[in-house]
Amino acid sequence: MRTIQFREAICEAMSEEMRRDESIYLMGEEVAEYNGAYKASKGMLAEFGEKRVIDTPIAELGFTGIAVGSAMNGCRPIVEYMTFNFCLVGIDQIINNAAKMRQMTGGQFNVPIVFRGPTASAGQLGATHSQALENWFANTPGLKVVVPSNVYDAKGLLKSAIRDNDPVIFMESEQMYGDKGEVPDGEYTIPIGVADIKRVGTDVTIVSFGKIIKEAYIAADQLAKEGISCEIIDLRTVRPLDFETILTSVRKTNRLVILEEAWPFASVSSEITYLVQERAFDFLDAPIQRITTADTPAPYSPVLLKEWLPNAGDVVKAVKKVLYK
Repeated sequence: MRTIQFREAICEAMSEEMRRDESIYLMGEEVAEYNGAYKASKGMLAEFGEKRVIDTPIAELGFTGIAVGSAMNGCRPIVEYMTFNFCLVGIDQIINNAAKMRQMTGGQFNVPIVFRGPTASAGQLGATHSQALENWFANTPGLKVVVPSNVYDAKGLLKSAIRDNDPVIFMESEQMYGDKGEVPDGEYTIPIGVADIKRVGTDVTIVSFGKIIKEAYIAADQLAKEGISCEIIDLRTVRPLDFETILTSVRKTNRLVILEEAWPFASVSSEITYLVQERAFDFLDAPIQRITTADTPAPYSPVLLKEWLPNAGDVVKAVKKVLYK
């Protein structure tokens, strides 16, 4: 095992797949000459050349459309957005073309493409740069949505996403690129659509994904000192969602808390809540609790931002609420 940074895991995954398959290329703002806005493509221009690592203008609608068209014609593009907030300029190409092309052509065209970049908040970046849009894309049939929370998962899931014959939304975090973690020396992949039980517990199930899951780990450590055992499930993939792992855990613990860095209305946690009450209602010993951001645009003020974001204290309160403590 080697210890590398999150950004290095992303770079290794892309580079390994590009060595394996010449139809794969990377395009986006500053991915080439600048080695990526977050240095997630460092050294790739030197290795693969300007025809396979392509700097683009600040024109997401344009280069997203180019990538979709090339995917329909035999290429396997990786599109990097400097932040997923910027992909909204090109969301028509993602939703109306990439996601629907296979169905609308009766299977004549696959669109093997990865859209990747950072999601959610990253400090004081303001309301238009701090949005978690996973549920937007997960609402769209034809798209797969992956949100890794650590180095090991990021590399394995990105390799699977690049090999997938359908469009995959791969969401990272600006605040995780410097995170360190262990990865194997050799080849490995992680299947899309399989959640991971990060901690085994008996008293309550906590479901989360992405960087906010770190708050669940902090809360679980605090609660363990009080004799409360938390089972933590990392979804890893928002769509397809691994319902069976969640249901199996809830049937064991009889309580569920969902932690998500997104607005509450029509969120991923809303979908999980509905499905659990539909399929495991008789196993619940308390109402399901969900923890999200406040239902407002992200504030710039550090004091307000701290209140806006979910934290470990919120998780502790929610766990104690479902345990009637």
